[in-house]
Amino acid sequence: MLKLTDDGAKITLQGQSQTTDNGMFWFGSALLVGAVAVAFAMSVLPERLAIGALALLIVGSFIFNRQRQKHKKAMVGAISSGTLWVRAGEMVHDNQGKREHIHLIDSDKVTLIGEQLQIVDSSDTRKYNISGFESIQEATAAKAILQGQALSKRHVNIKMSDN
Repeated sequence: MLKLTDDGAKITLQGQSQTTDNGMFWFGSALLVGAVAVAFAMSVLPERLAIGALALLIVGSFIFNRQRQKHKKAMVGAISSGTLWVRAGEMVHDNQGKREHIHLIDSDKVTLIGEQLQIVDSSDTRKYNISGFESIQEATAAKAILQGQALSKRHVNIKMSDN
């Protein structure tokens, strides 16, 4: 939902929160089951096999941590839910009480890809990918405001709904 303010707009993003990842959950659950299996194996199997099982668990933990770090890096800059206050050259993203102030520099480029905004730096490295807009008009308005174009209420389509 888009609400125009004196110096920009307030946009409520409708996307899903990207903090959950079922693949990582199930992999972590498998490691937990593996740890229990290794504990059982250490009490039942001969020493060499128990040490081998423990080594497999350690390698599994290492792989899990590497995947988790890659996943966290991929999530940086992805905004899809919460409230976004947009002003010329800056945004404030509020998601469940956590606020992030984002300042754009002159060399940053804001592009519209479908109903998503992508902000890249001068070397075309993605800084932010913003999705969860209700419509293409919200994304277009956010892009215009970020680029310093002034919007007025006559530029925005207002929908009336019967409740």
